[in-house]
Amino acid sequence: MLNEDTKKKIDTARQILVGKVPDPKAQVGQITTALMYKFMDDKDKEAEEIGGKASFFTKGYEKYSWTNLLDSKISGQDRLNIYIESLSKLNQNPNLPQLFRDIFKDASLPYRDPETLNLFLKEINGFKYEHSEDLGDAFEYLLSILGSQGDAGQFRTPRHIIDFIVAIVDPKKHETVLDPACGTSGFLISTYKHILKENKNTPLTPDEKKKLMSNLVGYDISPDMVLLSRVNMYLHGFPSPNIDEYDSLTSEEKWEENFDVIIANPPFMTPKGGIKPHKKFSIKTRRAEALFVDYLIEHLNVKGKAGVIVPDGIVNNKNFTSLRKFIIDNGLYAVISLHQYVFKPYAGAKTSILFFDKSFKTSKTLFAEIDNDGFQKGVQRGKIDFDDLPELSRLIKDFKSSPETINLKTYKLNAKIEDLNSLDKKIYFHYVDQLTLFPNTFIYKNTVALDPRKSVRISEIFNIKKGVLQSTKATPGEYRFVTASDEISTHEEYTHDTEALVVAVAAGGSLGKVQYVHEKFIASDLCFVLTPKKKNQSDLLFYFYYLKSIRANLVQLLAKGVSKQSINKKDFENLLIDFFSYEKQSEIGKAIRASRDKISAHEKAITEIEDALILDINQIRKNSE
Repeated sequence: MLNEDTKKKIDTARQILVGKVPDPKAQVGQITTALMYKFMDDKDKEAEEIGGKASFFTKGYEKYSWTNLLDSKISGQDRLNIYIESLSKLNQNPNLPQLFRDIFKDASLPYRDPETLNLFLKEINGFKYEHSEDLGDAFEYLLSILGSQGDAGQFRTPRHIIDFIVAIVDPKKHETVLDPACGTSGFLISTYKHILKENKNTPLTPDEKKKLMSNLVGYDISPDMVLLSRVNMYLHGFPSPNIDEYDSLTSEEKWEENFDVIIANPPFMTPKGGIKPHKKFSIKTRRAEALFVDYLIEHLNVKGKAGVIVPDGIVNNKNFTSLRKFIIDNGLYAVISLHQYVFKPYAGAKTSILFFDKSFKTSKTLFAEIDNDGFQKGVQRGKIDFDDLPELSRLIKDFKSSPETINLKTYKLNAKIEDLNSLDKKIYFHYVDQLTLFPNTFIYKNTVALDPRKSVRISEIFNIKKGVLQSTKATPGEYRFVTASDEISTHEEYTHDTEALVVAVAAGGSLGKVQYVHEKFIASDLCFVLTPKKKNQSDLLFYFYYLKSIRANLVQLLAKGVSKQSINKKDFENLLIDFFSYEKQSEIGKAIRASRDKISAHEKAITEIEDALILDINQIRKNSE
């Protein structure tokens, strides 16, 4: 666990460097080199204190030891000279493991200021480590400043999301585990810690721990990430990290390798022109995110398990319909939607987690949304008390134990189980907000339906037009100008020629309002105007109440933007809504209207009684005077 003192020292070291080394990645390189430098010296001292011998700074390399470097008797300039010389020599030190020699291979000092170096080395010298994992935690915090490798579509996965995914997938000590886009190996290290924790009552033997370490495998296309990943794992106790530089999407040499578990947050960005994959993929596409999902499924063993973070396009984009069928047929059992702030402050990507288990046979799939993950929904992402993850973890594990009998009402986080068999093996993606389900836009085969017998896209039954800026063409008194902030709820007998529904799609408090207009009007550009495509097909009164009832979910599902949210017309057109016969719509609409009339009548009666009581009280007071 990273403590505040270590975090403060890392921050201070960066502040010392920032004037001379402004690039965050270069700062990481300088601090990494210095931490490893001191760590080797600490290990030599530790060995000598128990009667052993130094293993790093020995056989002619003693003069480069950290202890000698920090000797108070030497001047700042001499220290600078020794440090520069050591960085050029340590990669040739035969006493160092190959991993360490790789770290120092291209190491250099980008400045020649003795004072800056003195301050920097003094800060690094304050680090104390009783175990390599402590250094690993500090190193992971250091890596977090890299944040986003935006050009490659890579975003650092928050630790609590990594741990959540690993806990759900639940790798075992004997299973092989792969991360095909490992970055700095966060998933692999979390897997290692998870397995140790799960076996704390019967700790792993040295041979079992050695086998476990060899079972954890990572690939990454970036040589820089491979080096950082190896260092990170070494500092968490892995003497020979199993991390390879490998392009999972275009290389074939490792294609025949399969794993019991695959966990990943692969890059979302596809380069211009697309990926050029080899021909062994089942899905024909050049999109990186789709290829990684295909890769995951192809490389799982017969009873393999997986958890992968994907962009929302995998869930709802019509271009990935065949991929979604492939996903369903290969053990998908849960789809968990993450809110758009999970990757802040580095990215605002809307993502989902897909969970697979090829040995889990059920006709049901669990859908849920993480509304709170224990951190604020904003750039700062401060810690808060609200966290859906523990309850969701309990729900998923119970679901896997008894998918046919689970009662979702017993959980604080509501969710939806769809019976795939009864729906002809089609999958329906839903997002869950508190107690209300709401369908997303696409499923495979372009059929968007909560129930295929009772749902359609809104564009199938309504003409949808965007409003206009305040028109100067309207004759005063002839047209009413309807804005997003209006509250209109008039409804009489109507014809389709003059009446429509208006759905506000603007930023601010008006977002999600629904209005019903039965007169000539012009709507503002912050609204969508809905008019029925066919007479006697859609009852406006029914859909007025219907859209009002789901507007909160509508906003959460479709609204995009941080400071100012809005709803895209294409997204709105693909919105799934329930559809009944015209007679049924009219029946429901009139029933709701009748109930509202009764409520209004009761409210009016209550107001009249209250007014009468006030008159009586005033009369009594007047008589008493």
